[in-house]
Amino acid sequence: MSADTKPRLVVGISGASGAVIGVRLLAALRRIGTHETHLIVSASGAVTAAQELGITRNDLETLADVVHNVRDVGASIASGSFVTSGMVIAPCSMKTLAAVANGFADNLLTRAADVMLKERRRLVLVARETPLNLAHLRNMTLATEMGAIVMPPVPAFYAHPKTIEDVVDHTVGRILDLFSIEHREIARRWNGLAEEFGTRRNEGADE
Repeated sequence: MSADTKPRLVVGISGASGAVIGVRLLAALRRIGTHETHLIVSASGAVTAAQELGITRNDLETLADVVHNVRDVGASIASGSFVTSGMVIAPCSMKTLAAVANGFADNLLTRAADVMLKERRRLVLVARETPLNLAHLRNMTLATEMGAIVMPPVPAFYAHPKTIEDVVDHTVGRILDLFSIEHREIARRWNGLAEEFGTRRNEGADE
């Protein structure tokens, strides 16, 4: 990449519940403006987004700078010579996790993830399932051993979220943190119990 080209970040959306995480991530990256986003949406991902959020595939695609067809295994991001800062799959279904963990690059989503692993680039898998069976756990271990970061979207209750949006934004902020991207998604970061209890006392005094 030339010096004046933005770093590229690949965003995948698979069919697990939690499409809002991928959507909010894309919206945040567009607002921040520091990265060129490359989007891949699986067929199931588009269906889940429509069911959970009432949005179309076109709505999703307008949030990204570059859109790739999940069946296009000849796309730019299918090669390690196409330089990127890494990839996020948010949400990541257990099927997609299994494909990544076992090198089953049968479509562009899993091939792009395989590229990240072989090139030693950052790969974040926002694995969404509960409860977990042994196959899920073993696939998470395999992916981690190869260098991926498995990041289930676990709520940060210490941040005292008041809405679902608060929970989602915190998760998106943690994803951005993993790529050292400055953001405003995390409204309240953990700074230790002393500050936590001091804040609570101050809040009580105002009531």
